[in-house]
Amino acid sequence: MLLATAGCAASAPSATPKNDSLSGSITVFAAASLTQTFGELATRFEAAHPGVTVATSFAGSADLVSQITAGAPADVFASADTTNMTKVSSLVATPVNFATNVLEIAVPPGNPAKIATLADLARPGVKTVVCAPAVPCGAATAAVETAGGVNISPVSEENAVTDVLGKVSSGEADAGLVYVTDVKGAGSSVTGITFPESSAAVNTYPIATVKAGTNQAVATAFVAFVTGSVGRSVLAAAGFGAP
Repeated sequence: MLLATAGCAASAPSATPKNDSLSGSITVFAAASLTQTFGELATRFEAAHPGVTVATSFAGSADLVSQITAGAPADVFASADTTNMTKVSSLVATPVNFATNVLEIAVPPGNPAKIATLADLARPGVKTVVCAPAVPCGAATAAVETAGGVNISPVSEENAVTDVLGKVSSGEADAGLVYVTDVKGAGSSVTGITFPESSAAVNTYPIATVKAGTNQAVATAFVAFVTGSVGRSVLAAAGFGAP
């Protein structure tokens, strides 16, 4: 959970606007693959608008959908795919697409299993970790398997892409399918291997305010901030594509 303060898309991240009418707090539910970028955006949002706090909660998009459907207090929802956003379409305002992402193979430093292609993940003895089918990165994994004619038998299926990355970086797995942005954000703890079949599964990320949220003004401002120039810059620097 990360605390930050809220602002509007037109404000520079370090500026303190005069006569800022925003106040109170919001809770942002965001896909696990957005942990680093939304952490930074929340911090910049805080700097732009003092007096408003933003609590961020990160998990797999499917888990967040379940929480929102069950009535968990959320003001903004950012999903790693349009499918999960559609599941809560009656509970959110009109979504705005703000980023795209593709899969990459993550391996431990040194690549001990000598992984070079998507097909290598299906080799006997290779311990591959993927996301569960209900999670956006899991659906993307199924799509690239179909595109490449590959049938991976994973040693585990995780509910969040960050869990896949953790098993690879700790050496529990020989390889995992995660997003390009996860590999970039992990630094030297993993090595990334691109593969052509990844183009068969481009995930589009939508964001929307939650209708039951208690602070619509701040929630709307946060969405504008993410989809505005500051948000685009932070997301691009992390490796996300344009929507």
